[in-house]
Amino acid sequence: MPQGTRFGVVVGVDIGTTSTKTVAYDTGGRQLASQSVGYPLNNPEPGYAEQDPHLILDAVLESIRAVVAELDEPVAGLSFGSAMHSLIGLDPAGNPLTPSLTWADARSTRQAERLRAVPSGLALHRRTGTPMHPMSPLPKLLWFAEQEPKLFERVAHWVGIKDWVLLRLCDALVTDHSVASATGLMDIHKLEWDSEALAIAGITEDQLPQLVSTTTVLPGLTARAAAATGLPQRTPVVVGAGDGPLANLGLGAVQPGMVACTIGTSGAMRVMVERPGVDPLGGVFCYALTEDRWVVGGAINNGGIVLRWAGEALAPDLGERSEQELVALAARAPVGSGGLIMLPYLHSERAPHWSALPRGAYVGLTHAHRREHLVRAALEGVCQQLALVLSSVRAAGNEVREIRAGGGFARSGLWRQMLADVLGLPVSFPAGHEGSGFGAALLGMQALGLIPSIDVATDLARIEETVRPDPAAAATYAALLPLFAELYDALAPTFFSMRRLAPGLPTERFPAAPPI
Repeated sequence: MPQGTRFGVVVGVDIGTTSTKTVAYDTGGRQLASQSVGYPLNNPEPGYAEQDPHLILDAVLESIRAVVAELDEPVAGLSFGSAMHSLIGLDPAGNPLTPSLTWADARSTRQAERLRAVPSGLALHRRTGTPMHPMSPLPKLLWFAEQEPKLFERVAHWVGIKDWVLLRLCDALVTDHSVASATGLMDIHKLEWDSEALAIAGITEDQLPQLVSTTTVLPGLTARAAAATGLPQRTPVVVGAGDGPLANLGLGAVQPGMVACTIGTSGAMRVMVERPGVDPLGGVFCYALTEDRWVVGGAINNGGIVLRWAGEALAPDLGERSEQELVALAARAPVGSGGLIMLPYLHSERAPHWSALPRGAYVGLTHAHRREHLVRAALEGVCQQLALVLSSVRAAGNEVREIRAGGGFARSGLWRQMLADVLGLPVSFPAGHEGSGFGAALLGMQALGLIPSIDVATDLARIEETVRPDPAAAATYAALLPLFAELYDALAPTFFSMRRLAPGLPTERFPAAPPI
């Protein structure tokens, strides 16, 4: 245990897109208890991705209560993380007037494209750290102003999902610099709300939560929250950060030059830096962890969800929960899938182009390809997209010394090896930690004085395995990557035409014609 460390238990609460995972850790990095509670992601219209904030709050309370009940020692504090880019409109009493719009909500695509097309759009990206993309709350606010003006006028406060949970648990309307750095509304260099961004959104600073550091400690829980969680009312609550920067912390990638790669439902590449900044071309985001630690990188929409689609569309005979069988099927195909390339843009895409325009595509299909080739090409496409993000991280002037990876994909030996081969670099896999949840707990430990600094994460995240690229496979992927990269530009006009035609295309199968 690092010198100066005191024993204590901190509960990390990670409010994710499909579930809240709550995990208790001691200061030695030992996991003591965990609980995950899920909730639905609703798609009432094409492009919508929203959730009921009350269900998420219930999941937070239930998961904390379950973890606390398992512990044999007192809780030193709670510390929070959450998915970034969410947006909820509240009435003056703090009650939601809108669902929680998630990062995947694309209703503001046209607003984002308008912002991105003007010269001030890139300047805004450089100042706020957030690309002009429908994931961001800034274009979402513009959508509400234009499409729901009466509702827009009724909203007293605009918040993210973690902000609202903390309001309910602690009666404090605050947002941390990390979550705020992903809204497109905060100047990352001044750590203040950006006046131009607010003017574009049509809101005032008074309609946003108070900005605080990620290590801010709220004095305790409300009586109702204490009763619901089984914790003393005086339990300290650390505001915490966004799940992306916390994933770096959870993987121990906290030093400059250390890259964290995560593949869950979606995926991301992020490198830790000591000063905020975005490259001149705007290919990366820049989000805060603490005042002197930032992550630069890019997220992709399509990670493990691509494997899930492959199972449903290409191998339904394998049944549900067929990940192992699908990966075994992919392993039967050669490296490079026999020249078959898949653009895995099933849910549009984010980095490095930051456009909601692209759609998925298979290119190079021949009569020789079988479903094992199609499944393998899908997995390779996810890794190749992450390789493009890593190239953008380097193009932004960042050194890449080490890569640490985690997420659900890490359970697969094939995917581990494939990632190392496509990146052409060794990839290390820490053991036994829950990424963002562990990161939230570590940040909480620093805030509460239980560890000297978050730098201890590098040692606490013990490396289980380092996978080195196979030279022959790496050479094949290096030859294919430029082809993969150029397909986006080549197909962009087609993507645009398909979006224009989409509203007029039938969404259901025509009735069968009568027999002749």
